[in-house]
Amino acid sequence: MAACRRDLPRGVRAIRVAIDTTPLLQTRAGTARYLRGLLDQLGGAVELEELRFRATSRLRTVAADAFWYPRLRPHAAADVLHCPTFRGPFRSRTPLVVTVHDLAVLAHPEWFNRWTGTYSRFAVPRVIAASARVIAVSAYTSRELQGRLGVPEAKIRVVPNAVESVFTPDGPAAAGDYVLAVGTLEPRKNLARMAAAVGGELRVVGAAGWGGVTPPPNTTWLGDVTDEELAELYRGARCLVYASLYEGFGIPVAEALACGCPVVTTAGSPMQELAGDDATYVDPLDVDSIRAGIEAARKPAPRRFATWPEVAASTRAVYEEVA
Repeated sequence: MAACRRDLPRGVRAIRVAIDTTPLLQTRAGTARYLRGLLDQLGGAVELEELRFRATSRLRTVAADAFWYPRLRPHAAADVLHCPTFRGPFRSRTPLVVTVHDLAVLAHPEWFNRWTGTYSRFAVPRVIAASARVIAVSAYTSRELQGRLGVPEAKIRVVPNAVESVFTPDGPAAAGDYVLAVGTLEPRKNLARMAAAVGGELRVVGAAGWGGVTPPPNTTWLGDVTDEELAELYRGARCLVYASLYEGFGIPVAEALACGCPVVTTAGSPMQELAGDDATYVDPLDVDSIRAGIEAARKPAPRRFATWPEVAASTRAVYEEVA
C-alpha cells in the first residue's frame, strides 16, 4: 500500500482508500488527466492502495470488464473503494465511490464498439447502484445521472475537474496561423464537421480512437503531445474549436481559457456552463454555424477554474462521508 498522508493527531487513523488506476495504462485523455491530478494531490488523512489490471489491449480490456471489475475487492483494511470511471464492482462490501465523467455510452451507444455499448448498458446501472456516493464532474452530468439512471440527487456530489498549472497565458506560443482541436479521434468529437468549417489549417491533438474516425485532409494530426506542447498550441491558436456532440465536462475548454485562448464550443452543453460569457457558442450539427463561430471568436481574459488541491480536498470530503 502506497501511503499518501501528512502527520495526523495522535489517535486519529488515516482513511484508507483503494483506488483503481487502470485508466493510467489505457489513455492520456480526460479520465487519465483526472486520475493523475487527483493522485498527485490526495493527502492529509488518506492512505492509498492502487489497484490495477493490465488492460492494455482490446482482449485484456474485455477480460477486465467481464471478470476483474465485477468482482473488484480492495485490501481488507480499506475504508473506501474509489473507481474513477463507471467501471467497478456490481456489489461492494467496502463503501464504493464512483466518478462519472459522462454518460455518452448510454446516451449514444452507436458511437462505441459493440462490446463497450453492450457491456455498459448492463454494467453501468449496477455499478452506480452499488455505490455509496457518485462524484459527477459537472452539474450537467449530475442531471444526466438523475434523469437516465434515477440516481437520487442526495447521493451525488459535484466535483469539477481542474487543469494543470502549465496552462497559463505566459510562455512560448506555437508558430503559424491555425485553429486547434483537442480530443481523441472518436465519433462524438465531430471532427469532420469542424474540419469542414475551418478555412486554413486545423491542428488536431489527440490519440487515435475508434468508430472509423481519421483526420480529414485539411488537418495536421499531431497525435498525443506533452502538456507543455499543448499549452504552446493553445497560446498560438486563432481559437480552440470544440464543437463536440456530447461531453460531461470539456477539459480542453478549461485548459484553453486558462491560457487565454479563444474558444468555440457547443451551445447548451456543459462547456457553456463552464465558460459562460467567455466563449462563442455554435450548433455542432451545422458547419456554417461552426464556421461563423470561428470567425466571431474573441480572446477572453485568462481564468482558471478549480485547482487540483481543491478537487482532492472535495474528494477527501466524499471519502469521509462514507468511510
